[in-house]
Amino acid sequence: MDRSDAPQVLRDFLVYHETIRGHSRNTVDEYYLDLRNFLRYLKLSRGLVPRKSELDEISIQDVDVDFLSKVTLAEIYDYLSFLARDRIKQPNSAEPEFGLTATSRARKIAAIRSFFKYLTVKAKLLEENPVQDLDSPKLPKTLPRYLTLEESQRLLSAVDGRNQERDYCILCLFLNCGLRISELVGLNISDDHGDNLRVVGKGNKERTVYLNDACRAALDRYLEVRRSLAPPRVAALFLSTRRTRMSVDAVQVMVKKNLTKAGLDASLYSTHKLRHTAATLMLQNGVDVRTLQEVLGHENLNTTQIYTHIDNAELRTAAAANPLGHFTPKETKNDDA
Repeated sequence: MDRSDAPQVLRDFLVYHETIRGHSRNTVDEYYLDLRNFLRYLKLSRGLVPRKSELDEISIQDVDVDFLSKVTLAEIYDYLSFLARDRIKQPNSAEPEFGLTATSRARKIAAIRSFFKYLTVKAKLLEENPVQDLDSPKLPKTLPRYLTLEESQRLLSAVDGRNQERDYCILCLFLNCGLRISELVGLNISDDHGDNLRVVGKGNKERTVYLNDACRAALDRYLEVRRSLAPPRVAALFLSTRRTRMSVDAVQVMVKKNLTKAGLDASLYSTHKLRHTAATLMLQNGVDVRTLQEVLGHENLNTTQIYTHIDNAELRTAAAANPLGHFTPKETKNDDA
């Protein structure tokens, strides 16, 4: 991504996250986009550019430490209000509402928080942190969508066509191992260690993902086909029809296509929903939450615990144990009888 518009202080922050913190390029690019938009808004709201300026055309190259030292909590709340009401109209919203969702605003708050923490704690360019008392928007609590066991089997059974072995193997890994799409497309031939895969997750953290019999068999079938297709010295495990590493977009298109073939609503599911499916099926079949945390590569146990609310057998037992659970009122006699 072109960051030529970024002032030096922002460049230093991005380099810190990419090198010291080890965040992925995609994560750092998101930080850049979120902070660029925030700094553009500040210049517009402070009257440093003409009022009719388009936000996307405002340069932030002149932003410096003095500019950032004048940021107030009130300005940040004004920016969040702008995001909530004026920036984007949400499509297919139940209410005629403008603005980004609470989840999107929370991500932008996280970027702003991280930036000013860097300026005060790490770089020591500012004495006070204006976002120290910044509240995050309340996020709606939603349970992750997932496929049932029967729907998962239908999806796997629907795979056919020219790239059948590859596509089946990819879906098998999603549904059995709960890989993120970035982890899957990043796999190399050298990551296959027989009974396990070496996976590089968020923040370039490595973990070992063990393969069950179904995954190992699917991978072996694909590797046999791959040997006749792969150009010399191509490291990528999963190859596109052009014999290069499969892209995230190509995998997503493939998954949607096979969901439709299986008679499932492709608009409701994605590669990440297949990850949810793997997590849910493992929990439903006796895997404890801490083991699942390791399998999924979650840094925080709270992230994993959301899956425990999907189909908790103990909650079902508790509901059935209520003495009113089998009560039905007696039929009353008709007064006219």
